[in-house]
Amino acid sequence: MLTVWNNIKLRNALLQIFYVGGFVALVATLIVMGRTNLQEQGIISGFDFLWKSTGWDVSFSLIEFTSRDPYWLVLVVGILNTLFLGIIGLVLATVIGVVIGMARTSENDLARLLGAIYVEVFRNIPLIVQVFFWYAVVTRFPGPRQAINLADSVFLSSRGLYAPGLNITGLSAFLGILAFLAGLGVIVWISAAQRFRRMEPAHKARLRWLILLGAIIATGVIFWAGRLPDTALVSMPALKGLNFRGGIRISTELSAMAISIAIYGGAYIAEIVRGGFKSVGRGQIEAAQSVGLTNWQVFSRVRFPLALRAMLPILTNQYVWLIKATTMGIAIGFADFFMVVSTAINQSGQTLELLGILMGGFLLINFSLAAVLNRINRAIALKGDGLRS
Repeated sequence: MLTVWNNIKLRNALLQIFYVGGFVALVATLIVMGRTNLQEQGIISGFDFLWKSTGWDVSFSLIEFTSRDPYWLVLVVGILNTLFLGIIGLVLATVIGVVIGMARTSENDLARLLGAIYVEVFRNIPLIVQVFFWYAVVTRFPGPRQAINLADSVFLSSRGLYAPGLNITGLSAFLGILAFLAGLGVIVWISAAQRFRRMEPAHKARLRWLILLGAIIATGVIFWAGRLPDTALVSMPALKGLNFRGGIRISTELSAMAISIAIYGGAYIAEIVRGGFKSVGRGQIEAAQSVGLTNWQVFSRVRFPLALRAMLPILTNQYVWLIKATTMGIAIGFADFFMVVSTAINQSGQTLELLGILMGGFLLINFSLAAVLNRINRAIALKGDGLRS
């Protein structure tokens, strides 16, 4: 027995087995106790309620949904809304963060000052406060009849933003945007990954253009497949009665959440971008300049690729956090995954089951996002300490 215990590998394996077994036993005990308590209180547990009619509607949905549809479909609506808001928020926050971050590293004193003011102001105001503020702003615009008119095609009112749109289903719009963003992600990966560094520049450029063309074609096919029957492809908004008809409507709740996540997240991403550019050694920049590279070539071929390698691990954590920040939508009535689950709990009483679905859904979303970004990070990582000269 002592000989077995002195075997380090065997001892570690036994300890891990005991640890995992104890954890599983604890979880099983809690589940049994919970089911027993629920039965004593007359509460039926299980997931049969997912096939029952909800009896209530949601304010925003990318797919067709009515109050007669089952609970599992309203949960799908909530997940799609969260993903839709998350994609919009992450893209806008990244754009704002890159612009402000570059301003923070600029040699222009005014640009650095404005960037610092932006970061210090919006980073230090709680996100929930910014959500309420921007919701109050977007709901204070004029009514539909006095809406702000931009080129007779875009109208901004207290009921939302109305713009020309395609007569397609919300799901096809979501999938089309996702396909296009996936294509852009592949292009970035090809541009930065080490396995493509030996490829001829002309061949690499041709490959990037082919991928971009493929993403555009795939997006177009998805949009065409989701076209509403017996309607024109393009729909223009027009005032009819007390509201606008036609086009696409971006609700005030979605607008407020997207603006809040973009501005708040952009402040944090700006600091990540600034830190990434600061991590690039001065000697590497001077070496690039000494071989005759222009300022743009120094930025695109030296500073940005090295800075991206330093930024991506931290950006992964920030993106995961911003996805979780979409749960703030419940404060202003946006039908995200959290709000849908909360309403379902009030209507069905299946608290534990729905909370489990909520946690599992966010785990799946964030693990998938982190896995993709970590894979990109491993693909573009340099061996050894490649950031400093």
